[in-house]
Amino acid sequence: MLRQVADGVLVHQSELLQNNTVVVRGDSGVLLVDPGLTRAEMACLAKDLDGEPVVAGFATHPDWDHVLWYADLGSAPRYGTERCAAELRELRSTAGWETSIVEWMPPEIVDDVPLDLLGLVTALPAGATRLDWDGPQVRVIEHRAHAAGHAALLIEERGVLVAGDMLSDLFIPMLDIGGEADPIEEYFTALQLFDDVADGVEVVVPGHGSAGGADELRTRIDQDRAYVEALRDGREVVDPRIGPSAKTGWEWVSDVHAGQLQRLAQRS
Repeated sequence: MLRQVADGVLVHQSELLQNNTVVVRGDSGVLLVDPGLTRAEMACLAKDLDGEPVVAGFATHPDWDHVLWYADLGSAPRYGTERCAAELRELRSTAGWETSIVEWMPPEIVDDVPLDLLGLVTALPAGATRLDWDGPQVRVIEHRAHAAGHAALLIEERGVLVAGDMLSDLFIPMLDIGGEADPIEEYFTALQLFDDVADGVEVVVPGHGSAGGADELRTRIDQDRAYVEALRDGREVVDPRIGPSAKTGWEWVSDVHAGQLQRLAQRS
């Protein structure tokens, strides 16, 4: 199930939400980014590593489907931004947190998602821009576009941008509307960060959906910027990921868009 997208960089995709787990080979083992989703899928991932140890993990942001883990993957340290780790500590300290997580899950996989190791993430030093591990240089690009504590990873020597929940061919931009910052401006800021590194990117891997090449990266940045500009200006959104052009099985993303419009209107 592992598919190579660049030298030493592989992707394992979940079936239901097309979550992309990214595997980066290092000198003594692999870096594992956002593993998921079900027990069977993570057991398959562990098997596909074929004896290569996991020496580090990384969670791009604190959403439940990006902070999972499975015992067969080992006990390597799992990292995230300082804000990401803080959000997860607060979650796990709340009585009944498992129930609140389950409410966000698609009902068909609730019984198949392991929760015992969810969210056990170690904070990187505040403002860290590099991931310290025994492998290719990994740049941490922190922003607040989709969630507090979100970070993309740029594997510089391989030309791979691991985008977290952005730059998807399936999902529209999903803004952090409940946060204290301006969600529109934060999204523009993050897209500019991606623009700034785009010349060094040959492959983009979103949190959900298909990986794309350099041209696709530019297309997705432009498409996401156009979506957010339409939200800002109060214009009708024309986007292939919603409405009649949405991919079969992903028509419900139009409901995500409608809910986002409603929440933005309530915020203003």
